[in-house]
Amino acid sequence: MAKSNQKITTFLMFSGQAEEAMNLYTSLFDQSEILTIKRYGAGEAGAEGSVLRATFSLHGQVFMCIDSSMKHDFTFTPAISLYVTCESEEEIDRVYEKLSQDGTVLMPLGAYPFSEKFGWVGDRFGVTWQLTLVKK
Repeated sequence: MAKSNQKITTFLMFSGQAEEAMNLYTSLFDQSEILTIKRYGAGEAGAEGSVLRATFSLHGQVFMCIDSSMKHDFTFTPAISLYVTCESEEEIDRVYEKLSQDGTVLMPLGAYPFSEKFGWVGDRFGVTWQLTLVKK
């Protein structure tokens, strides 16, 4: 596993979509990459080839994820979300479009009293993202 200087790391649990989610997320932000992937092998608890444990970075911040080997009655909730400060109109528009595709719009992209441009979406995996445009 890649070493990180972060003391606290966000951990995302998927049900078979961890690699697809990592690929989407790392494609959206500069300085992002999949760092490590350990997969379930034949005869192990999870589906063979699915993600046992992986690390990836988004703009230099490290995250962990897995494909759970167990079925759960819970998934992600909007009560916790990833808050992203976008540097440009192009970035916020592009990221919002990609994350909301086949997902859920919680707050449409627009001007709000607290932000010149803001949007809140749940992506197709259920992870929620708050996107704001940096104040100029």
